[in-house]
Amino acid sequence: MTWLEIRQTYPHQWLVVEALEAHTRSTHLRQADRLAVIETCHSGNEARQTYQRLHHQYPAREFYFVHTSREELNIREIPWYGIRGGHDAVKLGEIIYYSPQ
Repeated sequence: MTWLEIRQTYPHQWLVVEALEAHTRSTHLRQADRLAVIETCHSGNEARQTYQRLHHQYPAREFYFVHTSREELNIREIPWYGIRGGHDAVKLGEIIYYSPQ
């Protein structure tokens, strides 16, 4: 599904989605071309916890937790060159994606 289709199908909801097809534009923005809804959640906290569990279980897959009120995903890619600690970075207003190098 596209982000527009997801927004129309799941209005005003917290979701955990997976990017099935994605690429990075030259502006370091990640473009998710095809997404799958993995889980609907009652709150942002529940969506974050579900995301963390799935990310831990399947680190090679590209998951995001999002609210469908966003018109665009605005996924900013940050190259990761070191070892990440036991926490994920969260930046309000955009989604952060750490690309393996």
